[in-house]
Amino acid sequence: MSKEYYKKAIQDCRAAIAREREQKKKDNARIAASIKSTSSPEGKARYRKDKISVAARHDSVIEGYKKRIEMYQRSLKSCK
Repeated sequence: MSKEYYKKAIQDCRAAIAREREQKKKDNARIAASIKSTSSPEGKARYRKDKISVAARHDSVIEGYKKRIEMYQRSLKSCK
C-alpha cells in the first residue's frame, strides 16, 4: 500500500474517534436527563447501569480506532 493510503486511513480514524466522542457526550447527556426525570429508584438504577454500559461501549470503540491508528503508523514506517 502507498504512504498516502496509510495517511488517509489515519486521518479517517482520527475523525471517527472525534465522532465517537461526540456521540458519547450526547448519549451521556440523554441518559443523565432520563435519570433526572425518572421518579422510581428502580428506574434510576437501571438508567445508571445503562449509562455505564453505553460509556464502556463507546470507550471500546475508541480504543479499537486507536489500535488501528497504531497499526497504520507501523505500516507507514515500514513503507519507506
